[in-house]
Amino acid sequence: MYTQADKRCLLPELVAHIQNGDCLAIGGGLSWREPMAALRELIRQNIKDLKLVGSAHGIDVDLLCGAGSVAASAESYVGFEQDFGMALNYRRACESGAVKVEDNCCYTLVQQLRAAIQGLPFMPIRSVQGTDFLKLHPEFKTMTCPFSGEQLVLVPALKPDVALIHAHYADEHGNLHIEGPPVADILFAKASKKVIVTVEAFISHQELASKGITIPYFYVTAACEVPYGAHPTSCYPRYAYDREHTKHYYQAAKSGDDGFRKDYLDPYVYECKDHAAYLSLIGGQTRLARLEQWNDGVDQWMQLYE
Repeated sequence: MYTQADKRCLLPELVAHIQNGDCLAIGGGLSWREPMAALRELIRQNIKDLKLVGSAHGIDVDLLCGAGSVAASAESYVGFEQDFGMALNYRRACESGAVKVEDNCCYTLVQQLRAAIQGLPFMPIRSVQGTDFLKLHPEFKTMTCPFSGEQLVLVPALKPDVALIHAHYADEHGNLHIEGPPVADILFAKASKKVIVTVEAFISHQELASKGITIPYFYVTAACEVPYGAHPTSCYPRYAYDREHTKHYYQAAKSGDDGFRKDYLDPYVYECKDHAAYLSLIGGQTRLARLEQWNDGVDQWMQLYE
């Protein structure tokens, strides 16, 4: 348990909790509430050889693969859905062998996290039978249920070294409030050895309690206030997904490793000394205000995707 009275810190200090070779669980999913500012800082700190675990993800995992930060991926999906399609850096890294493919399925991941939370060494499941997931995961075992005679798969408990989450609000103690779907974040927080968090804003404990505590303080190791820390993914209801920026990212990824480094990694990560510099580069308050206008009506929202 983490019981310090004040867990606030700066972003470089927060990310320094992640070490080379860690198993890292990334919160959010797809284009929703991914901890992008922290991941850019992770790349700047040259943290390498990570094993990533998660459910359905996109630009976050793809960016880490493009930067050479990943050794293995146990994600269930990495891509840009129907909008842009495959995650190109991720695909290149997996096909070249730079990233070991340990694909998982969402439900199996959930059961592995539940086993860790409950202090169990494994969890029985019915899913993944008849698939090649068993070849990707030789640690998965099969057994005949002594009660029903049914064939089951046993999956080991999963306890990530660090869970990295972006939330809407926190108080100084580390209590978190997430608006909307928590995805796997609550399970990550309960199962992981450390939980580090970026938040849109710190608020008083009284205000946070009135909103509702999604993840209580004793799971949280450290927290940092990073407004727009999920950009270019969304953090509804505050701001929408930045499709225009994501299109630029995708075009850079299409140009190959060297082109991606020149057109995206260098300007948006390495040459930005901090998150404030990144926000200025992507268009500053003018751009951010437009992403916030999605809530003004359907027309304003749809204009972001034209």
